[in-house]
Parts: sequence; C-alpha cells; structure tokens
Amino acid sequence: MQKLAKLISNKPFVYSLWFGLSLFLVIKGVLAHQGFNNYTIFKYNFLNTIHQHNLYAYQPEHYYDLNHYGPIFSIIMAPFAILPDSIGVILWVLFNAFVLFKAVQLLPLKKDQYVIVLLLCAHELMTASANVQSNPMIAALIILGFNFIKREQDFWAALMIALGAFIKLYGIVGLAFFFFSANKPKFVLSFIFWSAVLFVLPMAISSPAFIIQTYHDWYTDLVIKNSGNQHSVMQEICVTGFIRRAFHYDDLKNMYVIGPALVLFALSYLRIGAYKFLQYQRLILSSVLIFAVIFSSSAESSTYIIAFVGVAVWFMNLNRPVTGFEIFLLVLALLITSLSPSDLFPSYIRTQYIVPYKLKSIPCFLIWLKIIYETLTRDFAKEKESELAPAAV
Repeated sequence: MQKLAKLISNKPFVYSLWFGLSLFLVIKGVLAHQGFNNYTIFKYNFLNTIHQHNLYAYQPEHYYDLNHYGPIFSIIMAPFAILPDSIGVILWVLFNAFVLFKAVQLLPLKKDQYVIVLLLCAHELMTASANVQSNPMIAALIILGFNFIKREQDFWAALMIALGAFIKLYGIVGLAFFFFSANKPKFVLSFIFWSAVLFVLPMAISSPAFIIQTYHDWYTDLVIKNSGNQHSVMQEICVTGFIRRAFHYDDLKNMYVIGPALVLFALSYLRIGAYKFLQYQRLILSSVLIFAVIFSSSAESSTYIIAFVGVAVWFMNLNRPVTGFEIFLLVLALLITSLSPSDLFPSYIRTQYIVPYKLKSIPCFLIWLKIIYETLTRDFAKEKESELAPAAV
C-alpha cells in the first residue's frame, strides 16, 4: 500500500500520464492520417472569420457537423490554424492539457493534493483529447476565475470568466464566484470591460458589421442546437437526457429539471457566514463545474472533463477519514463516468445501457447532490484545516 501511495503521488509519474496519454493519442492519429474533424471546425472558425464567411453554415467540403463557438474563438485558434494541421492539432491538444494542468496546480489545496486531482482526471482528459476538444480549456478558465478571485485579482478573474462565456457559454457559470470577491465593484466593472473588449476584438481580423451579424447568427445556432440535442445519441448526456430515456418522457422540458436544480444550487448561498471558509468555497467550485455539465443539453462524453475536475476537487475537500459512501461515489464516478467510454469497460454494457440511457451523468449527479448537502450541513468553523497561502502565478 505504501508503494501504491508513493506511486499515485509521484509527480513525474502523474505528469507523464496527464500529458503522455493525450499526446500518444493525437500523435497516433496524425501518423495514421486520421481526420480530426473537430480541429478542422476550430481552424475554420478562424479562417471563416478573416474571410467573413458565415461561421455557423454547413461546409461539407471542409468538415461535417457545425461550429458552435463564438467569434472570439477565432483569436484563440489563430496561432494553431496558421500551422500545418499535423503540427497544429498536436500543439492544440498540448495547449489544452497545459492550461488545465496549470489551473489545477494553482488551486488552493493542501500540499501536492493537486497531483491527486490530476491523476483522477487523467483518463477523462484523454477522452477529451481523443476528440481534440476545447473542454479542458473551458474547465481551466472556470477554475482560473476562481483562483484569481481567491488571490484578489478580480481584473484577471473577470477576464477568465468572460472569455469562457464568449467562447462556449459554459464559462458564464464562473459568475457564481462573485460572492467570494473581496472587491465586488472592481469585479463588476472588470467584467463589463472585458466583455466589451472580447466583443470587439474579433473585428480586428474581420469587420464590425460581420462580427455583429455573427453574434446574431451564433444565438440562432445555439437555439437550433439546443432543440436538436433532444434526439441526439451522443449528446444530451445529462440528467434531463437520462430522465427522458429511462422513463420514456420525450416531451420533458429542460426547465422542469434545470429549475429545481437552480433552486438547490441557490440554497447553498443561504449560508452567508460560510463564504469566508476555504472548504465551503471549494465545494462551490466543485458544484459549479459539475452543474455546468450535468444540466446541459449540449453535454457529450468529452465535456465531462469539466465535471470530473469538480468531482476530484470535491473528493480532496472531504473531511478525513472519508466515509465508505464517499469512496463508493468516487469509484462509481471513475467506472461509469470516466472509464465507460474506453475499451477498459465492457462494450455490451456501454452500448446497451451507458450510452442509450445517458448513465455517464448519474454518478456526477449523485456527487453534486452530496455537495449541496455538504454546503448546507458542514460545520466549517469547527473543521481544523489550515488554509494554504495562494501559490505564485
């Protein structure tokens, strides 16, 4: 057991898994001349912006499916899009892995606990990297928003949250950390400032008229996408999707599930006296990361890197020793949420139950309910945990 404990906390070993698994998959795909459709979509977000082509129109000559990212994403993709695809896609995967690595490393956790968070999430990162997705970056932006607020750097926290929202909307959940800000007026003004900057910045490589029209097109695209998710096999991997499939309730409206979830989430904020405790703040971070995915109709398998970081942070934030029930919840999440899309999981169970019934969402949902319970019942004042000073950026 001691050897195992040393192995899972060994930084070179964990770092190798974190970056190595993702790098292996993308290089394998490049060498096999595998098409990276998602990367091509991302690349053409930039190319279509500079050539002023509709970002949300079908372009079957270049890629299948559609782009669903905001025009600011074109700026993010510019350094990668100008490179040969074989190089650009590798650097893109490594960039996503690195920004999430750095965000987790800067979390206010006990000494080296971030290494365990990385280890718990390494396989889920690999799933996102296999699809060359941007979700690790979105998770990083949410976490960095939290980290900067903890460091009383509200100006940069506002940038992280606004950028996440302007890229993929998920990042807007970072506004939940507003209550932890030591300078709320500065945070609000900073968020307004950065929203204005990010709104106009793509105009530098396009035109004002085109970008303004693009925002209108983006809104229409998201409305249509949300409607289409209900009938998607590989999307709507969320609590609403589970209820629809498990109970044959096809007409279930999203708000019938999201509404009560928002009420439960809001209940956590009733304990105003707990805002000052780091343990409570980390619970809110975990809750936000999980909530953003399990109640989203757009959630797909690779989106769960966002939620799984929340699961890992929750587990490291528990009082020690952890209970058998808490270990059960973590193991369930590792098996059903993280490992089920891989070849390590029985194919029959995956294809007959996990995928059709959207079961990947359920362990995270159970953990989210446990988090809500903890925010309402834990006696943070009596918990003897030394709060670490923020790590240097």
